[in-house]
Amino acid sequence: MLSRFSAVSGVLLGLSIAVPGAIEAFTGETASTSLVLGIGAAFGAPALLGFHELQRERSGRFGAFAFAVNLVGLGLFTGVAFTLNVTLFFLDGVTVPTTTKAVLLGSAVVFVVGTVLFGASMVRAKVFPALPSWGYLVALSLIAVLAPLPDSVWTSALHVLGGASLVWLSAVRWARP
Repeated sequence: MLSRFSAVSGVLLGLSIAVPGAIEAFTGETASTSLVLGIGAAFGAPALLGFHELQRERSGRFGAFAFAVNLVGLGLFTGVAFTLNVTLFFLDGVTVPTTTKAVLLGSAVVFVVGTVLFGASMVRAKVFPALPSWGYLVALSLIAVLAPLPDSVWTSALHVLGGASLVWLSAVRWARP
């Protein structure tokens, strides 16, 4: 039951990243795409748990450490994504205090480190196919790194690649309960 929930969560997470990313390539950020991105991030933790559960034996202590860092970073970055996309997006002329900016940046750094480590553990364990494992590592990390920059076709493409990687990983998770 948990493996199926994790797989469905991963698909929902992937779609909530890829579909708004594809739409924003043509429209720019909208209230609808921002809302989907912000709320969809909530499916990250169950998806990550399912990915780790499937590769736990093969990834060893490094995989467990990478999972822990990624889970903490994901929790922090989920809060950031929700705040930016569901709250601040709808407010005009918001000035974010320096301390808050530092906390947001720190959260993004922990997320990127965790994503790189967990992506590396997926690549090393070879439980998941190489392409979506590398997509997880590269695309999701770059989405966080490039988040402060203005939206572009390239950031939209990263969202589509990252989302597609998550859907693919989730399909593998679904097939191996």
